[in-house]
Amino acid sequence: MELPHIGKNCGFSSCNQLDFLPFECDGCGLTFCLEHRSRESHMCTACILLSDIEVSTSLPAEYSGEKSYSCCIDGCSKRELTPILCNHCMLNFCLNHRVQEDHKCVKLPEKKPEVSKTSQHVQNILEQRANKPLSQPRFTNPKSIQLAAKVKLMKMKGVAVGDQGIPQSERIFFNIVLPKSSSKPSVPMFFSKCWTVGRVIDKIADKLNITNTNNAGSDKKLRLFHADTGCLMPVSSSVAEVMDNTDNLVYNGSSLILEHVPDDTNVLPGVEKYKK
Repeated sequence: MELPHIGKNCGFSSCNQLDFLPFECDGCGLTFCLEHRSRESHMCTACILLSDIEVSTSLPAEYSGEKSYSCCIDGCSKRELTPILCNHCMLNFCLNHRVQEDHKCVKLPEKKPEVSKTSQHVQNILEQRANKPLSQPRFTNPKSIQLAAKVKLMKMKGVAVGDQGIPQSERIFFNIVLPKSSSKPSVPMFFSKCWTVGRVIDKIADKLNITNTNNAGSDKKLRLFHADTGCLMPVSSSVAEVMDNTDNLVYNGSSLILEHVPDDTNVLPGVEKYKK
């Protein structure tokens, strides 16, 4: 059963809801539902008229009905009741353009282009590599180096070449990786542990026909380097002395690289490019 005579429709134009307990606004006199009963929710016309009266009475006579402070932005027609000056360029702007960035203030300091975190991380890596001293050996695993030397030693004992006059008790076996300029593969050789590294170099060059200008005042010298760490084997030390220093990671069966380098080279760069 319909009861159209009970209740009233909400006076708010977008609502018009039938409310059985309507509220009458004491400002505009219209009837509203529970949701729109407050003056703010139905934008009461009595409030709007009152605010207009208050504004017009508070303005000086010469400004009545007109906002006098225009915005300095070209194309902006907004005007404000009070001046809004930029503290930097001292020009007047509307509320929308009062911030330096919004009116492209001439006094706005230049911003440096933002760099993404990924780009910054890559840049940091490149700088670290550029500042990394050449004398620093690449990362190695001592246990892996020692194990690899043992495996190679077993393979090379039957095929290694060397001076047959060296007593068996003095023999030390190395896999000699030849200079990049040579197209020959690495050669297993044995030497006396009592020899100096310089004598070992002379023996290798003589046996394998490698150019050796160590005693000719050449800019480049023939030197031996650890094939894993790239560290130089000092020419004046004996093979036994080099092997006794555990920091050198030189073992019976290790691979050594023979290469022509400037006399002040302590670490051979790019050892991973040599075929062992």
